[in-house]
Amino acid sequence: MRNGNRRLLGAWIGIAMVVAIADQLTKALITRTLFAGEVREITGFFNLVLAFNRGAAFSLLADAPGWQREFFIGVALLASVLILWLLWRHSEERVFCWGLALILGGAAGNLWDRIAHGHVVDFIQLHAARLYWPAFNVADSAITVGAALLIWDGFRGRAAQRGIQS
Repeated sequence: MRNGNRRLLGAWIGIAMVVAIADQLTKALITRTLFAGEVREITGFFNLVLAFNRGAAFSLLADAPGWQREFFIGVALLASVLILWLLWRHSEERVFCWGLALILGGAAGNLWDRIAHGHVVDFIQLHAARLYWPAFNVADSAITVGAALLIWDGFRGRAAQRGIQS
């Protein structure tokens, strides 16, 4: 690995660490401020609520008999190894690596929760017209933005291959 690539890899890992730390700090603040299930209305479409998610996105498998914790820990660890390898191989591809770094940081934040608490702490709740989006957190937001960047980068890459400017 060239020295420049090593530096870029370090920067991408640094971004992931900032995301994971921000995620953990916000979760610590919320768990010290709210009790489980408490809802604080902030605006007409945004609440703070302390929720514990033993499942995956949208509480998928939250009611499973307990095996899901180890399963999601394993998935997060495997994904993290794959992401680190991709960051190493493609460290000069900015949009792609931004997406990967955000996903890695979000995965690390939620992984920490699963290992330390057995569940993920969620606290952001959006709603409109009595329809409520499932609660989420900073890590989930980073994963979502990271995935959007990967999709965008994929479309940009295809356009470049065809000689189309994006």
